[in-house]
Amino acid sequence: MEDKTLYTITVFSENAVGVLNQITTIFTRRQLNIETLSVSPSAIKGIHKFTITTFSDSEETMKKLVRQIDKRVDILKAYYNVDYELVHQELALYKLSTDKVMEHGGIEYLVRKYNIRILEVTKDCVVFLKAGHYIETQSLFDELAEKIGVLQFVRSGRIAITKSPVERLSDMLAKRESQKLEI
Repeated sequence: MEDKTLYTITVFSENAVGVLNQITTIFTRRQLNIETLSVSPSAIKGIHKFTITTFSDSEETMKKLVRQIDKRVDILKAYYNVDYELVHQELALYKLSTDKVMEHGGIEYLVRKYNIRILEVTKDCVVFLKAGHYIETQSLFDELAEKIGVLQFVRSGRIAITKSPVERLSDMLAKRESQKLEI
């Protein structure tokens, strides 16, 4: 990913069938790969928030991508940001053999070093949860894979909020509502 920047695209829409397909089609046409994708209800009732990351070598490409997404009927608003404009996290789950973890003898070390939570311990397996940035969750995976062995691993898509005090969609919806009242 030399000379490419990771962008986070945030898309707001009503919960309508086919919105994800419309969005992914735009990425495909621009030959942009979706690195992570997370969809959830937003803080505004009835509105869903898509958080998508992609690499690009050009901010102009992101501007065009967001404009194309914005043109879709089911999309309320789309934005792009770079990392320093966001507070963001990923979640990762790691499933390990209980016997191997006990042989390693370092659960306390791992908990302290990586600030992980232990979600489950059975006679067969231990499940850890790690919240953090990609580099942190990957670093833990690398150490566990090398020293203990990982039975299963999954990482969520990025979840992110802007550092600005208000969700930008709230401002847009308020402006739209005031324009309706003026008419």
